[in-house]
Amino acid sequence: MLQVCLNGARGPGDSAVVPMSPESLAESAARAVAAGAGEVRVHPRTPCGRTSLSPRVLTPVLAELRPAVSAVAGAPVPVTTVASAEPEPGRRVERIRSWTVLPDLVSVDWHEPGAEAVVAALLERGVGVEAALWSGTDGPERFAGSPPAPGVRRVLVRVTAAGPDGDPEAAARALIATLAVQPGLPVPAHAPPAPAHGLPVQVHGLPVLLHGEEDGAWPVLRLARRLGAGARIGLEDTLLLPDGTPARSNAELVTAALAYGRTGF
Repeated sequence: MLQVCLNGARGPGDSAVVPMSPESLAESAARAVAAGAGEVRVHPRTPCGRTSLSPRVLTPVLAELRPAVSAVAGAPVPVTTVASAEPEPGRRVERIRSWTVLPDLVSVDWHEPGAEAVVAALLERGVGVEAALWSGTDGPERFAGSPPAPGVRRVLVRVTAAGPDGDPEAAARALIATLAVQPGLPVPAHAPPAPAHGLPVQVHGLPVLLHGEEDGAWPVLRLARRLGAGARIGLEDTLLLPDGTPARSNAELVTAALAYGRTGF
């Protein structure tokens, strides 16, 4: 599975091609899905560009995106509860409880304050949760001992640094290996069977989406494809194609990622 991450925290100051409005997000998503993306991740943004959890911001984004990705049957549209959208954990929970239209899947950064309360609020509303575990944080350790962790659907492994030797692929391998052997979390009953080869591409029995960012985006994507893990690309993670030229769209990044998967191994 290849996810396209449409915008993240970027805006027009980073690149003129970053989609912001519900309409531009839907257009970008439709083109990315047509290019081969199987899932679309979005940061809902206010008119002034701020990531928001407000139902007045989230609802029109979902209303535009869901028809746009209908070409992929059942394609989920994950969103984020990143703390920058609502720094106070209690306020984040209030926002979730105020949603009038529910997203398919919500990514929760486990290292952020209040993550467990946010997860509990999402599960109470029947919203699927993706546990985002970042390198260089205590998120992986907190997740391993977290009571709501067995209720998540997927683990997102985010490599935010290249490691001491400057190799993002090696940093990703080390992080996955560490996550796979952490004690404390039972394997959920709905977990898929483990792969028969290579590094584990599951964390405590849960499927993994593995990605890097900036200079690490392409090397980590290559590793994800090799391991059979979910992969991700988009303007949230990188503004550049593998050859270093600026990407003109999310669809162009998706096309490059699929070609990279065929020729880069």
